[in-house]
Amino acid sequence: MDHDVEKAGDHAHLTNSSIHSFSWENVTVTVKDRQSKQPIDILSNVTGTIKAGEMLALMGPSGSGKTTLLNVLAHREATAGAKVSHTLSINGTPTKLRNFQKFSSYVEQEDALVGSLTVRETMYFAAQLSLPGSVSKAERMERINSLIAAFGLQGQANTLIGTPIRKGVSGGQKRRVSVASQLITSPKILFLDEPTSGLDSAASYEVMNFVKCIAKQYKLLVIASIHQPSTTTFELFDKLLLLSRGKVAYNGAVSNIQEYFTSLGFPMPLYTNPAEFCIQLVNTDFATTQTTAVAQLSAIQDSHLTSPSHINILSEIEALRANPPTDSSTDSSPMQGPNPLLIPLTLIHRSFIKSHRDFIAYGIRVAMYVCLAILMGTVWLRLAPTQSNINAFTNSIFFGSAFMSFMAVAYIPAYLEDLSLYTKERQNGLYGPTAFLIGNFIIGIPYLIIIAILFSVVTYWLSNFRPAADGFWIFTMWLFLDLLAAESLVVLLSSLIPIFVIALAATAFANGLWMAVNGFMVQPETLNVFWRYVFHYIDYQGYVFRGMMVNEFGSRTYDCGEGCHCMYKSALEDQCKIDGKAVLSSYGYNTGSVGKYVGYMLVITVGLRLLGWVVLYLRKR
Repeated sequence: MDHDVEKAGDHAHLTNSSIHSFSWENVTVTVKDRQSKQPIDILSNVTGTIKAGEMLALMGPSGSGKTTLLNVLAHREATAGAKVSHTLSINGTPTKLRNFQKFSSYVEQEDALVGSLTVRETMYFAAQLSLPGSVSKAERMERINSLIAAFGLQGQANTLIGTPIRKGVSGGQKRRVSVASQLITSPKILFLDEPTSGLDSAASYEVMNFVKCIAKQYKLLVIASIHQPSTTTFELFDKLLLLSRGKVAYNGAVSNIQEYFTSLGFPMPLYTNPAEFCIQLVNTDFATTQTTAVAQLSAIQDSHLTSPSHINILSEIEALRANPPTDSSTDSSPMQGPNPLLIPLTLIHRSFIKSHRDFIAYGIRVAMYVCLAILMGTVWLRLAPTQSNINAFTNSIFFGSAFMSFMAVAYIPAYLEDLSLYTKERQNGLYGPTAFLIGNFIIGIPYLIIIAILFSVVTYWLSNFRPAADGFWIFTMWLFLDLLAAESLVVLLSSLIPIFVIALAATAFANGLWMAVNGFMVQPETLNVFWRYVFHYIDYQGYVFRGMMVNEFGSRTYDCGEGCHCMYKSALEDQCKIDGKAVLSSYGYNTGSVGKYVGYMLVITVGLRLLGWVVLYLRKR
């Protein structure tokens, strides 16, 4: 095995010389039953330990608590609303989250990868976000190449991970990329949640064999939840912690499983996968006689509490607490991170690559906005500057600004993909919400400018808005500010409710609300007091509508037509014309407030982004 690791590449950067052991005592997770409101233990007094160079398997039937235990051990939220009690120790000394995240890494069950990046680019950005500046570029590339080779991904190094409309690597290869991208961060403790999910037996063995070799050679501590591995894969693990109904049924060496259960009166049949045997033995879900099955399980769990392996674990933990290793320090030895000022630049770089490859993120949106522009330009086609078209101009301004904002819902899928990746990387301690939102905000600006210009080029001249260069660019500016605020609203609501259908519904409702109270359908002075003072003054669509109205009517005149019956009274009535300012007056607008409107738009946009930051800061998972 070690020979294979050497052949795959040099992984000396993974060497662990500071973490000798990781132990946990009396891990108990309690939640309230939804119906009876009585407390229920998801986990009950789980104790264990793992030493450097070992690999521990967490196994059990569905609902046994193995993923919950993995989250607790990784200093993550166990489950929503749960009460957790435990003692987690490194080298016999209790550890805290701030330090723990610096020398541990967690591979999620669901792959959270950027589909529009290649395998090599995924590894590159993992290195950029985790490795200190002292690691040279050559060394980074050496680590990347060696891990790609070790995980058998040389042929896919320049292949995209894959998006809904662009096929990429297979599901099994994605899994290997997820594991490899965490190993590049040089963790001392590696947590794997179902690392073989989606892999066939051969690929599962190869992935876990490599992890085993790395753990053994470089003294890493590996804890993995795993569901019914093949015999060859299962035998790679040094220890097994078997759970059922939140309690431990076995905690000891994998090599002692057959002897231990035989001593309890449960011999393992010949030619049986030990992993399947263990799970079937403690699974009561499909038992024909529940009472008998539960009684048998209770007997196995009680026997564990008096077993030699459990007594040895307690003795090891007590010895470590009394005499911690003198050649280790969890405070001075954790991994150094990159320069925090450079992290937003790395995220911007990654987002730029994603944005110009991901057709859904901006390509479809550009196409949607161009189609909307053509629709508007051909419906409100070549409007003459006459009083009969004043309502048409006003309707066009409302329609364009409102639906430009509404169509920002197309950004939700791309943002939720970014949010999923951010959540994983934040929980691994790579960066926080500030860097994420700065990168997200900056990368969107050039695309929104492009969209605003394309829309204006088509719509402005086809509809025959005020024919002046400054009018065109002011119109474009308002569209850009509209899109910027609309995208900020998407970020806030999608961060608050990161479920696509709900985020879509919430964003659509919010845009409908802004349309109703923006001042076009009902003038602000006649709006219900509640809607006016609670929503109208924070309605960014309202300020866009005002700004566009001032741009169109603030310095343009309109012919009254035959008979000179002018709809709006102005100083130009004797010339059979209407001063556009008279139209603005009917809405309560004036031409001297444009700068103020722009300021309000910027304040609203920043406010929405800050609220998004607060949501992400308070959200732990």
